[in-house]
Amino acid sequence: VQLQAFGGGLVQAGGSLRLSCAASGRTLSIYSMAWFRQAPGKEREFVSAISWSAGSPYYADSVKGRFTISRDNAKNTMYLQMNNLEPEDTAIYSCYVWYGWETHWGQGTHVTVSS
Repeated sequence: VQLQAFGGGLVQAGGSLRLSCAASGRTLSIYSMAWFRQAPGKEREFVSAISWSAGSPYYADSVKGRFTISRDNAKNTMYLQMNNLEPEDTAIYSCYVWYGWETHWGQGTHVTVSS
């Protein structure tokens, strides 16, 4: 499974971005999927996850109410709608999928939020 995240960029505080994670090589319909991020000088942290059926989305407290995770299994793609962005959201965002013991990381996309 190859994963590629895109959709990052520079946005002012209060703005919005929509990230996408596109997969190739295998259908993702059976995988659970998640977004992680790593800010400069900090450890990677969990952002949000979604099950294979798109049910039971889960969010880190820091993004709850502002970010929305979704997926389109027909397009083999996961999304992260990010609203009301804050400078603290500045990070490299990466996608992650897993099924049992099988796990895959994708290349990240940069998000920079200016104050």
